[in-house]
Amino acid sequence: MSLKIWINNKLVDEKDAVISVFDHGLLYGDGVFEGIRVYNGKIFKEQEHLVRLYESADAIRLQIALNIEEMSKAMNETVKANGIKQGYIRLIITRGIGTLGLDPFICKDASIIIIADNVQLYPKELYDKGLKVISSSVIRNHPMSLSPQIKSLNYLNNIMAKIEATDSGMLEAIMYNHEGYVAEATGDNIFIVKNGTIFTPPVSSGSLNGITRATVIELSDELGYDVVEQNLTRFDLYTADEVFLTGTAAEVIGIVEIDGRKIGDGAPGEITKELKDQFFKYASGE
Repeated sequence: MSLKIWINNKLVDEKDAVISVFDHGLLYGDGVFEGIRVYNGKIFKEQEHLVRLYESADAIRLQIALNIEEMSKAMNETVKANGIKQGYIRLIITRGIGTLGLDPFICKDASIIIIADNVQLYPKELYDKGLKVISSSVIRNHPMSLSPQIKSLNYLNNIMAKIEATDSGMLEAIMYNHEGYVAEATGDNIFIVKNGTIFTPPVSSGSLNGITRATVIELSDELGYDVVEQNLTRFDLYTADEVFLTGTAAEVIGIVEIDGRKIGDGAPGEITKELKDQFFKYASGE
C-alpha cells in the first residue's frame, strides 16, 4: 500500500509528495525537522517534540503556518492514514519556494511535510550484543556557528562522520567538539557509566538536548542512579564500565567497543540493559 504523506495542508499519495526544486530546504538545507516515535499507535512525547520544533523554527526566523495544535492534528491524521502502530514520524519544515539566491525572506510560505512509516536504525540483534564504534575526526559544528539545539535540515557535518564510520566498517561514530570533549554520536546522545554513576556531556558541549536523553535521565533517577552532566574526554570513554547511546530512532543501545578498545567486559552492561528495558516499558505505556 502506498504511503500517505502530508504536504502543506493535506494528505497525498507517496508518488505525489513532491516539492519545488526552488525550495530553500533543498537548495540550502534551510529548514528544521523532528524525528518522533509512535508506540502502540500513540505519538511519544508529542508535546515536547512539537515545542522543540517550533523553538528551532523561531531560532532561524522561520514562520510555520500551523500552530502547535493544528500540527498535532496533522501528525495524528498522518499516523492514522498509514495505520502506524509501532513506527516513526519525520516532521519537516522547509523555508519554502524562493530563488537561487540566499535571501530567505523571498520565500513566502514554509513547506510542511509529515512522513509516518516504520524505522529500524540498527539491526535488532545489536541491542543484545552492542555496537562497535569509532571516534570521528570530524568535529561537531562550533556552537557559535549554529546552536546544536537547532535541528536543522543541514546534517552534512554528521553525515561526514557517518561516512567515516562506514568506511571503517562501523555503524556509528562518536563526535567531539572544538575543545576535544565528547559531544554526541552522529544522531544520538551518549552516556557512560563509571563506578555505578551515570555521566553524560552537558548540552553546552555541542550535543542536542535530546528528548530520549531527558527521558533516560528521569528513569535513571527513579531507579536510584546518580546522573552527572560534565565534560567527558576520549579517556573517559575508553575507561568507562559501560557506554550507551540514546535517541528517538536508536532508543537505548549499548556500546561495547570504541576505536578497537573493549568497553567493560565487551557486552552491554547491567545498567545499560536495565535502562533499555525500563525505557521500552515506559515508551510502550507499561
